Amino acid sequence: MIKSSVNFASMMSGTLESLSGLGEDGSSIGSDSEINGLAVRRTDKYGFLGGTQYSEGSDKDIRVDVARQRELKWLDMFNNWDKWVSRRFQKVKLRCRKGIPSSLRAKAWQLLSNSKELLDSNPGKFEELEREQGDPKWLDIIEKDLHRQFPFHEMFAARGGHGQQDLYRVLKAYTVYRPEEGYCQAQAPVAAVLLMHMPAEHAFWCLVQICETYLPGYYSAGLEAIQLDGEIFFSLLRRVCPMAYRHLKKFKIDPILYMTEWFMCVFSRTLPWSCVLRVWDMFFCEGVKIVFRVGLVLLKQMLGSVDKLREVQGMYETMERLRNIPPESVREDLLVQEVVSLAVTEALIERECSIQVRKWRESRGELTHQPVRRLHGTRDIHEHKRRPQHQEIRPSFSCYSFRKKTVKEQKRTWKQKTPRSGMRERKGGGLLYSAS
Repeated sequence: MIKSSVNFASMMSGTLESLSGLGEDGSSIGSDSEINGLAVRRTDKYGFLGGTQYSEGSDKDIRVDVARQRELKWLDMFNNWDKWVSRRFQKVKLRCRKGIPSSLRAKAWQLLSNSKELLDSNPGKFEELEREQGDPKWLDIIEKDLHRQFPFHEMFAARGGHGQQDLYRVLKAYTVYRPEEGYCQAQAPVAAVLLMHMPAEHAFWCLVQICETYLPGYYSAGLEAIQLDGEIFFSLLRRVCPMAYRHLKKFKIDPILYMTEWFMCVFSRTLPWSCVLRVWDMFFCEGVKIVFRVGLVLLKQMLGSVDKLREVQGMYETMERLRNIPPESVREDLLVQEVVSLAVTEALIERECSIQVRKWRESRGELTHQPVRRLHGTRDIHEHKRRPQHQEIRPSFSCYSFRKKTVKEQKRTWKQKTPRSGMRERKGGGLLYSAS
């Protein structure tokens, strides 16, 4: 299923155009003064003035006492963060799945991603990057992309407003920080989501962690990492929803055509905003498996029944459905429930990854950019930073390396069954993750 470089380039042209496109009305709403003059227009609770991600009413109001209790629990975790991650991670994960309190989301994302430590250990670095001149090629593209990011959000609605200025600062700083990678248009919506929650310097280091730890290689030239994950994704779809798999295969719809924007933008341009925030909460905690699970759940919902397939009896209709998922068809609680219950683990993703790397090398030769270690969420990041340098595990059969499991975790893993065959999982060199 892996295409040649030429075919992939032609396939991606339309996809990247969609990333740089506006997806709304093609322009910012207006200047700050114009926005202030819109007496009849109010923002929703997320700051949207309109557009497809505008929320008409509150999705679900949590009682004040319950909300306060959740905040106190998170504040307690913040005060003993390392202990919670190392000793009570399952509780941290459960609370992320319930949804992080909006008042504490910024700090939680920084701690979950370990970007707070990067920020503290690099004082003045962001300002230093800002002072650098930067590559004019990238700066010109960034400038053109600014007004395309969430034009109906109050923070980015005004051309030249503070939101667009901060977005420029963050994206430019990354091109200076990683000149060999430069700028990828899919980074802009990711950075914009971060800026909705935190100052520019904090958002920059969070973006660094997403690009280099959670989704390494996604934004590099050639996009080989996203191609590999596309093949992994399609293989997983065969297990999870054979009906959707057969439909996409019948019309020769390559996964890269619809999942590129989903994965590279972490669904920030796809889902209702309440769902976006819940997905990001879980993503920062559990890593890329959440991105795979959400994509699989969406395909199940869009193409997983005979009635649904009757509505999309062709390639064009199918692509339209997947590129424009109706907001009313995605309910926050149902989506989270489906994502949490889906039996797609880190170990399963890595096994599929090893298969796709082998196929790539057989059909196309060596990868241009050798895959780097992908860390699967907070616990993996925490254990990676604690591990002495000489104990670092090198990649072997897979395109990503694994953390070493404790004896207790190994026993738990062996008792669990694979979702496909029902057989017990094998030891695999003591490097498998537990299913969770």
